Amino acid sequence: MRTQDSMPTLADWYHVRFDKTAVYRDVAPSGGAPWTDGFDWADVVRVCFMTGDWLTSDELYVFTSRREESYLIPTDADGGSALIGELIRRSMFPPELMLEAVKTEGRLFCWPPESPSQIE
Repeated sequence: MRTQDSMPTLADWYHVRFDKTAVYRDVAPSGGAPWTDGFDWADVVRVCFMTGDWLTSDELYVFTSRREESYLIPTDADGGSALIGELIRRSMFPPELMLEAVKTEGRLFCWPPESPSQIE
């Protein structure tokens, strides 16, 4: 929890929630315009996990069939950890791959891989 004089953390202004049909982002950066958006679980075609380091957040990139660019969700966002668990529960990112990823810094892990030869 932050004090009145401290800088807001990512979790203070970036919120991600989900229900049985969709994922929702509610973002209100300090000094920036607030925005909201979301995507349906049924539209997810690929998930990538970029590992950070002790200074930077890990990041999720969720690709859907509805648009070319991904949805970026920092794992330090409010609800970010729960989203990782839900992606694993829904078989959208294998738990074994997540275990491999969290042991690294600055690497990108995607599921499904771009080619079948990337599946070990």
